[in-house]
Amino acid sequence: MPEYLLPQGAGYGVVVGIGLFFSAFMIFLTAIQSRYTGFSPKNSEEFTSASRSIKPGLIASGIVSAWTWAATLLQSSAVAYKFGISGPWWYGAGATVQILLFAMVSVLYDTATPYYGLPPNQLAAKLKLNAPYAHTWLEIIGARWGKAAHLVFMFFGLATNIIVSSMLVLGGSATVTDLTGMHTIAACFLIPLGVAIYVVVGGMRSTLLCDYTHTTALFAIILTFIFTVYATSDKIGSPKRMHELLTAASAAAPVGGNAHGSYVTMRSKNGLIFGVINIIGNFATVFQDQAYWQRAIASRPGTTVKAYLLGGLAWFAIPFTFATTLGLAAVALKGDVDMRVLTPADVSAGLPASAAAAALLGKAGAAAILILLFLAVTSACSAELIAVSSILTYDVYKAYINPNATEEQILRMGHAGVAIYAIVCGVAGTIFFYIGISMGWLYTFMGVLLGSAVVPIALAITWKKANKWGCIGGALAGLALGLVAWLVTTATLNDGSLTVTTTGGDYEMLAGNLAAIGVGGIVATVASYIWPEDFDWDATRSINKPLSTPPTHDEKVHSDSDSDKKGSPHVVETKAASIADSFDRTEEENELDPVALTKAFKFASYSSIALFVVLILFVPLPLFFSQHVYGVGGFTGWVVVGIIWTFFSAFAVVIYPLYESRGAIGQIGKGIFRDIFQKGSGRYVEENLEKPKVGDAAA
Repeated sequence: MPEYLLPQGAGYGVVVGIGLFFSAFMIFLTAIQSRYTGFSPKNSEEFTSASRSIKPGLIASGIVSAWTWAATLLQSSAVAYKFGISGPWWYGAGATVQILLFAMVSVLYDTATPYYGLPPNQLAAKLKLNAPYAHTWLEIIGARWGKAAHLVFMFFGLATNIIVSSMLVLGGSATVTDLTGMHTIAACFLIPLGVAIYVVVGGMRSTLLCDYTHTTALFAIILTFIFTVYATSDKIGSPKRMHELLTAASAAAPVGGNAHGSYVTMRSKNGLIFGVINIIGNFATVFQDQAYWQRAIASRPGTTVKAYLLGGLAWFAIPFTFATTLGLAAVALKGDVDMRVLTPADVSAGLPASAAAAALLGKAGAAAILILLFLAVTSACSAELIAVSSILTYDVYKAYINPNATEEQILRMGHAGVAIYAIVCGVAGTIFFYIGISMGWLYTFMGVLLGSAVVPIALAITWKKANKWGCIGGALAGLALGLVAWLVTTATLNDGSLTVTTTGGDYEMLAGNLAAIGVGGIVATVASYIWPEDFDWDATRSINKPLSTPPTHDEKVHSDSDSDKKGSPHVVETKAASIADSFDRTEEENELDPVALTKAFKFASYSSIALFVVLILFVPLPLFFSQHVYGVGGFTGWVVVGIIWTFFSAFAVVIYPLYESRGAIGQIGKGIFRDIFQKGSGRYVEENLEKPKVGDAAA
């Protein structure tokens, strides 16, 4: 029996105990939400999209939480362990640019909220590419191209969710088992099932609030590890000492493909290959993962760009700094009495980070990494559960089984979808575990399986000339040829041997990734130029469009009174308006201004492309071609940049959401105070809205 740093009970305690804690916490948040705001998760729109009303800080925090997979912490550290400082950069940059570029797409789908009082010609000019009432990106595909395209791209969408969820479960269970001895299969099922409880209870809004608490704890633990490694540890304790240990490790076992075999250089051939694979794979997982569309839909229309740019930049610091800390520490501590020897299988499973944490802080470090990983896995898993639930509800149940489903039936299906997919996650994790597929293998493989649909989907949702059969054919042909290129390259380089180990090689995965995205993109684009369509975007704008109903007398009076005071267009405020948004009317009118939204799209385009150039081209490539090996000063600067970036990220997604919601927090606090001292008078009712004056009503 192997010895474990933590008892088996600690594993079950974290997986079950913390899971139940967050379930109870979610029930509490839901009770607060229902009593002190006008939102209730018993409404299907609120359950799946938080009534499309969340502010940018909380959306950014949710993006960071949803994008912080097990792989974010474990695979980034593993590539740091294998390739040196280039690994964390390529992991962070290669998975950040997709979120930044997604901001350009997401604004197109959130700017079509009803603009009461604005001239129709202004709307027609701006809203060509919008789908304001869509719940999933697949609904847009179905409305444009019909059943065949809908089903084909649903395969890619659900495959994306299964791959991502399996990586979460495999990475989480492998680390829990390694540290505590908890049975891997038990972890595979208990992790998603625990998350499913609080997702069913709270829906999208409460899930985002829970994500915020996860993100807060995440940064607190990461900063603890950073200061331990680079300031207080007697084993390392400073960037200078880390550089000395990495230099010694390079001399003892030079890194193949790195300049002078060094860990402290960006000149890493295998690191660059990983970067290309990483970029392709993550394009697929962002643009095809409903979890990202879900947050775009939940965001306020005028702040989606801000939220995604803020979230993407904040997220970069997590893999970059975390892996530069624990991934490199695992290299620096090789040979240390407290550092376990890592096999290639351990590295593929993502265990360097947990091994380094345990070597640095003993049981405390093991417990911290266990909690850190659990928070990351459960938060990302919650995003996947509600994302797949939305697809099952709107793209399967409502589209093909019960098109006339009632509100109650839709909500019931949403709950069932969460529970069903939680079980699927456990089953998928178990299957991959028993056939020997690790998190690291899946991470590099996802582009082979999913990359072919990236360009076809992008064309389908942004270009009216995109050809239906060209995009479908491109996605399917790219998938087939990507698999062929991957297997043929594997057989060629390994004397015909096709095993889990040989198929997971760098060049093998690179060939499959490039073939998949390249063939898919070329076929879809060429076919669309030769046989262009002329799509009318009215079809997507009408998805789920509610019937126009005149405002009630109370709603019109309230709208008129505020319009008279502020000199604004008449914006109908229904009884669903809530103090939880903490948006005042002037902010809302500014967000719904088509001119401002056009500027937001242009800003998203310029900034995301500029950041792509900086992160992927301007910084890493000159350093790669220069073959520069960092000295103590250069390496110290590299580490300091990461630490500063982490602090700014923590401020953006921990402090800023509190600031922007200060009004809502104050209102809820007043409600609680009144409940305590005035016996139940704090409940939110429509009278909390400004009451109309008699004169206004008469008018």
